[in-house]
Amino acid sequence: MGKQLLFDAIQGKKTERPPWLAFIGCHGGKLIGTAADEYLRSGDCIVRGIREAIAQYRPDGISVTFDLQVEAEALGCGLQWTQEKPPTVVSHVLENTALGDLHVPGERSGRIPEILTAIRRLRADQHDLALYGLITGPFTLALHLRGTNIFMEMYDRPEEVRDILSFCTEVSKQMSRMYIEAGCDVIAVVEPMASQISSRAFAEFITPYATGLFEEIRRLQTFSSFFVCGHAQKNVEVMCQCKPDNVSVDENIPLDFVKEVSQRYGISFGGNLQLTVMLLMGSADDVRRHTIETIELGGDTGYILAPGCDLPAGVPPENVRVVADVVHNAGPSNWLNGPTTFESRSIEPDFEEQESTVQVNVEIMTLDSEALAPSQYTIEAVRDVADYFGDRIVWQEHTIKETELSDHIMGIMVKNVPIICIDGKIRFVGTIPTREELIQAIQERIHACSRDSSS
Repeated sequence: MGKQLLFDAIQGKKTERPPWLAFIGCHGGKLIGTAADEYLRSGDCIVRGIREAIAQYRPDGISVTFDLQVEAEALGCGLQWTQEKPPTVVSHVLENTALGDLHVPGERSGRIPEILTAIRRLRADQHDLALYGLITGPFTLALHLRGTNIFMEMYDRPEEVRDILSFCTEVSKQMSRMYIEAGCDVIAVVEPMASQISSRAFAEFITPYATGLFEEIRRLQTFSSFFVCGHAQKNVEVMCQCKPDNVSVDENIPLDFVKEVSQRYGISFGGNLQLTVMLLMGSADDVRRHTIETIELGGDTGYILAPGCDLPAGVPPENVRVVADVVHNAGPSNWLNGPTTFESRSIEPDFEEQESTVQVNVEIMTLDSEALAPSQYTIEAVRDVADYFGDRIVWQEHTIKETELSDHIMGIMVKNVPIICIDGKIRFVGTIPTREELIQAIQERIHACSRDSSS
């Protein structure tokens, strides 16, 4: 029933309950006591972790892995590994290598053989489960290959960017073919960096490539999903215009908004259980109520219940089992029993001590810059201009995943990360500024401080 239930939903049909899709990456390693840097390199570990997740969480669909650096690594980008999170890209191959010297990865490139092995083994014994193969979208892959300079080059050298995107699209098509041949039922094209650009830029630099990619997946008689995270509400409609079978979003985008837009285009939708304040930090009662509310919002037609991104390693398994219990066992009449212990906090922080006429304080607030590309590249943007200003600025990152910092972040009432604050004032929300924009914003603050100190 699980696979067919998900297939019905992804085709926009009415279902007796929402199919439950578990996005599992490093969390699978946690379930079997294996660090991320070992887990994501081993097909055997991936199989054991996914089997354990299936046993505990009883999903209708599951991602075989969740690692948006696989293609970049296979193409020559350097990675930095940790024990708790996916690797991050730390060197960009196109900074020192010509595009023409790169070749589309194959079955023996990088870690791809381990993933293909895991897909084949899981397919052999999971006949009634939808296997999701997650690939890095062309735009996010282009950013991995070229670095944050690509944001300026979109305006200064657009033809060069288009050449990179065309190559990345061929990579995505090849990854799709390999995953489908190995046994995946759904290909999810993951574009976290789509949240960082305008709808107009999306239409120019993502739409043509994503549309062709979804056409190829459809030609291969496989379902597709377009997965974004971050402050991407402005781009939901252009996502639908790329003609995937499904769009999936995280907690930054209201589910009722996604439902309305996607159904207007005849596309199914999925999401968007809150990872941090609920699954990671909430109690069982919090998770139960949140799951019920999300299901009721999603409805019974063309909707797939899923977390907003891959489950962090530290999410308590008992919280995810609560989601499964609600999906499989609880009837609507019993759903709303029990109190909710989680309360939203509204705390007014005191930023006065951060004001300085000598130094400007730049704060970057992220979900996790070591695991998520938008957060990572926002940090890179700030680090780059820090060298320009020297000791006239100090900067630091706050991550909402650190419980003790959550009040600080919630206190400035920001729902969408990454954000950049300059001396306690929000300047950039859910977008990566260009070098020039960030320099200008910091200079304006320095000048204001100088005027204040002299008056």
